[in-house]
Amino acid sequence: MNLDEQLASGLEQMGLALNDERRVRLLGYIALLQKWNRVYSLTAIRQPEKIVSHHLLDSIAVLPYLWQGRWLDVGCGAGLPGLVLALMRPEWTFTLLDSNSKKTSFVQQAIIELGLRNVNICCTRVKNWQPERKFEFQL
Repeated sequence: MNLDEQLASGLEQMGLALNDERRVRLLGYIALLQKWNRVYSLTAIRQPEKIVSHHLLDSIAVLPYLWQGRWLDVGCGAGLPGLVLALMRPEWTFTLLDSNSKKTSFVQQAIIELGLRNVNICCTRVKNWQPERKFEFQL
């Protein structure tokens, strides 16, 4: 089973539908993660099929329990689950926060390359961060 089929099968099992554009962008995220992971060690999982099951589908699994609003992903690492959820719900707003600049650099590049307009990234420690506006929800 290729990555696209694995992703489609996992989504079907969760009862979620995905249009072609979002599916391509999720697969693009995998490609970016693999590319950057070689240099920055963003995740211990290196096999693409495990990235689908252990990162994408695990991140998406929480979606039925969330609702529209402004979300904060504290300690976002390689953008999980925040980037994946932002790809799934472009009408929602996400801020991803991490103190590790190599991880936030990756996330910023992913935001650019995946064309995400609903995500902001902040490189700082949460205890030092003073957002202009409070968030409704936190991941």
